[in-house]
Amino acid sequence: MANAVPGPRNLITDVPGLLVGQAQDDTLKSGVTVLLGERPMVAGLHVMGGAPGTREAALLAPENTVTEIDSLVLSGGSAFGLASADGAMSGLHAMGRGYRVGTRRVPIVPAAILYDLASGGDKEWTDNPYAALGRRALDAAGTDIALGSHGAGTGAIAGRIKGGIGSASATLDDGTMVGALVAANPVGSVLHPETGQYWAAAFEYGSEMGGHGIPPAIGDLPLGELLKGANTTIAIVATDATLDKGSATRLAVAAHDGMARAIVPSHTPFDGDLVFAASTARRPQPDAAGLLALGHAASCCLARAIGRAVHLARPAPGDAVPTWHDIFGG
Repeated sequence: MANAVPGPRNLITDVPGLLVGQAQDDTLKSGVTVLLGERPMVAGLHVMGGAPGTREAALLAPENTVTEIDSLVLSGGSAFGLASADGAMSGLHAMGRGYRVGTRRVPIVPAAILYDLASGGDKEWTDNPYAALGRRALDAAGTDIALGSHGAGTGAIAGRIKGGIGSASATLDDGTMVGALVAANPVGSVLHPETGQYWAAAFEYGSEMGGHGIPPAIGDLPLGELLKGANTTIAIVATDATLDKGSATRLAVAAHDGMARAIVPSHTPFDGDLVFAASTARRPQPDAAGLLALGHAASCCLARAIGRAVHLARPAPGDAVPTWHDIFGG
């Protein structure tokens, strides 16, 4: 299961029925990433960080009424970024999408944000720019995803280097597809401080993180290296297996292991670490053993996606921190 072969793109859009769109403002050094279901999806959520920022999160609890969503949004901008869901919601409304309430349809768009206000860039705007970015991201939805310094990862910082947007996928033995999409912006470190090797390298497929090998033991990461003001990793894992809200929530819980494998320390009081899980229900519902395999694959995909997010980040004028390549080359 850990060595499951990626799908053809090695992206979350290998899961049938999913599209991803992104928009960013390079002057602002921030942006938005939108996951769109071609048709409504079942979703769950699990939060493990101490400082989350969310919209429509409670709706995803298994005991609550609405059973399907239209889209998921990941955004920079701290709490200002929650407005990105307004833009996505407007676009979905124009498509005629949404949960039917009487004669009306209300698009359901859960969202999560990360803190990138210390990323550099011009943050002295008057009107909140995130609703427009959310609409642009939705309108750009397709199967290709630019990784690294794009979308919600534009201003991301991972410990002491640039973070970014990452994605990965895996095909299970029975043909079920699993994928992960992440905006990696943790307080913790994603790499060995001396060698630059990624903590997630044990789960690397091919050379998707540069093929630099597994880092040596370190004992304990010096916490003095952590940067204040760079916080929160927000992610989505998805599958074409049929899940109910309870099973989707369990998938989100399991996927958090991928964060812990890729980020040291993870789930801190200063991060808003969370994982959404989504099902496009194109394949049968797994039994208990199948759900175990699904959760393990999702966690491995998420660890890989975090490594890819950082490895593919690239420098831009006015950056607050260097990229991995600036420090370690290669």
